[in-house]
Amino acid sequence: MSEERPTYTRGTSSRSPSEEFIAYCEAEFERRLNSGDDFDQARYEKARDLVLDRLERLESEGRA
Repeated sequence: MSEERPTYTRGTSSRSPSEEFIAYCEAEFERRLNSGDDFDQARYEKARDLVLDRLERLESEGRA
């Protein structure tokens, strides 16, 4: 069974890794909501926030 993934463009944009991640998460969130499958929104948001926090810390340290 083929599962559609959100389309987002990574590459030559001037967006930071955290901005790229947020764009991906927004597209993935919409895809999951519209899939008709069970979706634990709170768990998804908690995981997203944990990763985003780490990315932002790495960016502030100049490591991302």
